[in-house]
Amino acid sequence: MDAFFTSVEQLDNLQLRGKPVFVGGTGPRGVVAAASYEARKFGCHSAMPSAVAKRLCPQAIFVRGRFDRYRELSDRVFAIFDDFTPLVQPLSIDEAFLDVTGSQPLLGPAVEIAERIRARILAETGLTASVGVAPNKFLAKLASDMDKPDGLTIITPDRVQEILDPLPIGRMWGIGPAAEKRLHKLGLRTFAQLREIDPIALRSSLGSWGERASRLARGEDDRPVVCDREAKSVGHETTFHADLNDADDVRAVLLQLTEDTARRLRRKGRSARSVTCKIRFGDYETITRSHTLDAPTNTTSGLWEAARTIFDTWAALSFRPVRLIGVSTSGLLDHADPQLPLFGDPDAARQTAIDTASDAINARFGKGAVRRARTLKDRPT
Repeated sequence: MDAFFTSVEQLDNLQLRGKPVFVGGTGPRGVVAAASYEARKFGCHSAMPSAVAKRLCPQAIFVRGRFDRYRELSDRVFAIFDDFTPLVQPLSIDEAFLDVTGSQPLLGPAVEIAERIRARILAETGLTASVGVAPNKFLAKLASDMDKPDGLTIITPDRVQEILDPLPIGRMWGIGPAAEKRLHKLGLRTFAQLREIDPIALRSSLGSWGERASRLARGEDDRPVVCDREAKSVGHETTFHADLNDADDVRAVLLQLTEDTARRLRRKGRSARSVTCKIRFGDYETITRSHTLDAPTNTTSGLWEAARTIFDTWAALSFRPVRLIGVSTSGLLDHADPQLPLFGDPDAARQTAIDTASDAINARFGKGAVRRARTLKDRPT
């Protein structure tokens, strides 16, 4: 999706259209979560300190994030993906890989499928998306960023090196600023230069990543698209623009993420045997804590009981302001109704009924139409 958060804000508010917009916090430690294309012309981008963004573009308008709204539109987009292929691998709330190999006999060539997807996204959400069509994930990802916004870029096998060779190595997936500096010191600045180096020699600068970087420079990537049905874990996380100092605020967000995770498991017909909470602090230190369930489940109440226990145990002993909170489930199994005990479990049946009803309401009226009251607490995001 193109500048997803700010595009949603401009979609919903006519007064923001055509103007530089930031989604993010304006406090002393505020960070830009998203910048509109109008703001990017001034050198602004996501993850930039808000104070720096203000200096570069003082006329920009800051908007508080509305993550329920972003998730609602994200769900609509992913529902469109599901109409074209079951092989959808989410990368984030606004990005995914689709393998349409098996869809082509019925729906036509990949390029036609890409055009139909873009047209439906625009018609059904009012938002634009940029698509890359290529023989593998690395090239498709690269292509999707080449003609933003509202672009379609195709990389055919015969043009791989023509397109890759002149690109700066900073465009390579997995090459961060530190690795880029090390490569520059070796005189390596383009894909072509990286491709010509002995892969074994790259180990001294990039470690085990060196050989993989060499393959990517040649456009080689054999990773499959892994959909939720095959994924080893399913979860959600969110980063706050400023650290949250109140444990209750963090807990409310964790519950909302658990609801979303449970709903996604049920939609895919999966149950989980383990729950993990991820917590990141302002200095980027990250901790994880896991809990193994007595029996696999995809009920919101069962997953929340585990996530809440993990969080409360940590918070009671060592709570500190939180920058990111996340929940994930693993040990996934195809869901089957568990064998009921002789006298049944009225509470389990009630929780299943609640989940079924809430899923149906959210499917009809949009995500967040019904959710647990504790998630509705007014909180900074």
